[in-house]
Amino acid sequence: MSLILTVNGGSSSLKCALFIRYADHDECLYRFRFSNILEQAQVLVRRDKAFGREASVEQNDLPLTDIPKEERHQACLKYVMEWIDAQFLDAEICAFGHRVVHGGDMFTAPVLVTDDVMQKLETLIPLAPLHQPYNLKLIQVCQELIPSAIQVASFDTMFHHSHAAEEKYYAIPREYSEAGIHKYGFHGLSYEFINHKLEELSEQDKHANTIVCHLGAGASMCAIKDGKSIASSMGFTAVEGLPMGTRCGTIDPGVLLFLQRHYQLDNDQLENVLYQQSGWLGVSGESADMLTLRHSDNPHAQEAIDMFCYRAALEIGRLSAALGGLKQLVFTGGVGENDCYIREQICQRSAWLGVKINDLANSNNLSCISTAESSISVRVIATNEEAMIAQHTEEVMDWLAAREEQAAV
Repeated sequence: MSLILTVNGGSSSLKCALFIRYADHDECLYRFRFSNILEQAQVLVRRDKAFGREASVEQNDLPLTDIPKEERHQACLKYVMEWIDAQFLDAEICAFGHRVVHGGDMFTAPVLVTDDVMQKLETLIPLAPLHQPYNLKLIQVCQELIPSAIQVASFDTMFHHSHAAEEKYYAIPREYSEAGIHKYGFHGLSYEFINHKLEELSEQDKHANTIVCHLGAGASMCAIKDGKSIASSMGFTAVEGLPMGTRCGTIDPGVLLFLQRHYQLDNDQLENVLYQQSGWLGVSGESADMLTLRHSDNPHAQEAIDMFCYRAALEIGRLSAALGGLKQLVFTGGVGENDCYIREQICQRSAWLGVKINDLANSNNLSCISTAESSISVRVIATNEEAMIAQHTEEVMDWLAAREEQAAV
């Protein structure tokens, strides 16, 4: 039995999925989700319906408080590997598929991980300091655990390489733009999956000008036209755009200069403020978790929620202009898929575009939540980055097999 394990490390989460590889397709067996890793960690193990067995869910607290925060993602991955070893005595993991946040200009497609590739990916750490180090460390851990397994990296930036120059570049001296300082966009694997799901709709709907809202502790939006990303809220780094769990989102660069000069913040301190102390946490002074904020009676928590919804509606306006008109709005991600209040608030602020939602459909998280009178179709679609990672891993494995067959001829 050949297995593929996908590894998807976020800033405070880890998602893994175990796929069995058949000749013509993959089938997901188990999903592992570690949430709130940096605080009170929990692990959820979901068994998909397979081998004649019913689906099941198991959730447990995970004691990680004695482990340094920078090592907790690795600890979670080792938990998964030990769990798999106990469940599948005759199985072998033949490949690991990794989500890597930043591919820069060097990687615009999935790639087989080699020492040379790892060295190049390390040079991109300054562009994604909150994620890239975890991504690369998880690759190293997998290599140590099963050296014989193939390692494939898929990139969050891949889907956005279709951006035109007017969207891609900043108004800075050209020498800096040509050196790679430009918008990259992120959450591309999620947007790619949603784009595939939209392809299953009617001809009219699948080609409609669409904005996808990937909302979670890391949040962004993407404008999709004719199946391609033409604009995104995130830019050179994953800190631009919407205010997020701990990230500030778009900010006047003059604020950064003032913080450095007036408060004597060095580069590391400033980076920590922007990436770890801001966003929902910074505004509320309470939490970077949206569910916690939603249940809080702290007025600053409500202020953080209102700010998020307001900025999201503003970004929908900008991306609608980039599309030349909006026809379809999709919510996805942990908050986008599950929080009907956040969807309601964003849609109310976007009513000027013709957005009208059905309150009952919205409260029940139905797949279509717009009314018949709405000029914009509003959908809720669960994302599945792991499915995209597994698909890309298979593509690289097939390419390797074809190359070996050709070399043997």
